[in-house]
Amino acid sequence: MYREQRPPDAFARWIECAWSSETTEEGDAYSVRPDGCIDIVYSPAHGLRIVGTMTAEQRFHFPAGMQVVGVRFSPGKAGTCLGVAPPELTDESIALEDAWGARARTLEQRLREAKSPGETVALLLNGIPRPQAQPNSVQRAIEAISAHRGACDLDEVASQAKLSVRQFRRRCLQESGLTPKHLSRILRFRHACELAQRSQRRDWPDIAAEAGYFDQAHLIHDFHEFAGATPVAVFSNTAGAPSR
Repeated sequence: MYREQRPPDAFARWIECAWSSETTEEGDAYSVRPDGCIDIVYSPAHGLRIVGTMTAEQRFHFPAGMQVVGVRFSPGKAGTCLGVAPPELTDESIALEDAWGARARTLEQRLREAKSPGETVALLLNGIPRPQAQPNSVQRAIEAISAHRGACDLDEVASQAKLSVRQFRRRCLQESGLTPKHLSRILRFRHACELAQRSQRRDWPDIAAEAGYFDQAHLIHDFHEFAGATPVAVFSNTAGAPSR
């Protein structure tokens, strides 16, 4: 069982959602697809961890009957809130203690004492420092890429951020862990997955066109890179598993 909830207003531009999931009695293996985001994830089995931006689908295994909670940061926003360098986290998972030290240990102890997933999520959100400033120009540019689900002119985005294409590439990598082009491709792939998730009859050429792909072959190429299989195989195997 997987649930999402909106973050507090103070985090509206920084956090996509908080989420919770409970494994079945037999235990679960979750297939998690790239989505351009960084998460803080807590489970009794694995503790409190930061899961970096992914460039390929990963599988996570949890014991039977375990509650897992997390906070998903919007693309390009985790570094400001967590005080970490996103490029160092790409395709990696580290203990939050490695970034926060004693503060993370104190928070993890509180999470272990929580009586419900709702209380755990609330404690996790309360443990994240509130941003002291508005998003910077690069983060706002990444917001624009996200709002267009990757289907936008990156040269124009860089210009609006008052940066050269080369400068924007470097700054986007610093803020999100991905280059603008790579982030755009992942966000477009994520959009295609969301369209497929909602569709009762998956017409892949139509999904490719709506997600901004040149053609279906282009869509299939990205599915192979990011999920390791064709679109049909991914959705027949995952039964619509959430991307994160």
